[in-house]
Amino acid sequence: MPVYTTKVVWRGGHDGELVCGNGPKMDFSAPPALQGRIGVMTPEDAFVAALNMCFHLMFIWAVERLRIQLVSYECEAEGHVVDLLDRTSIFERAVLRPVIKVKADSVERVGKALEWAGKYSLVASSIKPPILVEPKIESEP
Repeated sequence: MPVYTTKVVWRGGHDGELVCGNGPKMDFSAPPALQGRIGVMTPEDAFVAALNMCFHLMFIWAVERLRIQLVSYECEAEGHVVDLLDRTSIFERAVLRPVIKVKADSVERVGKALEWAGKYSLVASSIKPPILVEPKIESEP
């Protein structure tokens, strides 16, 4: 069973440094609305990014297995937050909006690849909010 690790080091105020077990390091902060800095990663950014990256990688995995001729893939993601009565917040839903371009003979298999990406994404399977996928599929000859 894989184990993924990170380390967080406080850098003063509402700032820190994240060191990922796979090597990357990056500064992070609370969101600007919560006394954080502009221009650095926030935990909320990381949450939405993890979902987007994992879905993307599983989509690529599915494309390879389904022999889809992928031309391009780009996906914007949103995490919608709701404030609760006890002054806490949660993500109430996530939205993925992939723009996928494939060769014309692959169009009919893209839906299956999207289905597999959602089913086999570790991150998507591990989070509580519902995930809406709103794809735009384009083809070329």
